[in-house]
Amino acid sequence: MNWELKTGCAKHTIQFGAELGKVLAEGELVALSGELGAGKTELVKGIASGLGCDLSVPVASPTYILLREYPGRLWLYHFDLYRIGSADELSGIGYEEYFFGDGVCAVEWADKFPLIVPKGALWIKLSVIGETERGLKIETDDPAKWQERLIRVITEDQRR
Repeated sequence: MNWELKTGCAKHTIQFGAELGKVLAEGELVALSGELGAGKTELVKGIASGLGCDLSVPVASPTYILLREYPGRLWLYHFDLYRIGSADELSGIGYEEYFFGDGVCAVEWADKFPLIVPKGALWIKLSVIGETERGLKIETDDPAKWQERLIRVITEDQRR
């Protein structure tokens, strides 16, 4: 399954993330990729909102600490693999406990280590289209799991 859509500004990227967060279930992982400034963290802000996380705790990129945790309807575990240099280093942070746990994982820079991403994950590649517009390419190896939920999340005006 492959979906492509665009958002007009950061607010729209956050809104898409919020709708996605509403349909995420325990144990699911959203693997994010895209250049610096493409909107990965903005999308995670929306996911946090959709999961009912306490928005008085700002969602920020965990680039230097690697993982941030946010309680909500389900816990959100927000990883950033940008500064991870090797699979051994990644194993040292105990990612498996989170990836196969009872919360939802959002993993920025997941494309650096695609072999650790579980089957059935939702992959979203963000790209810069213009000053404020962003493209989102959504893929999964388990379309039966995601198709119905994504139809509810993606609005007609977002589809390209």
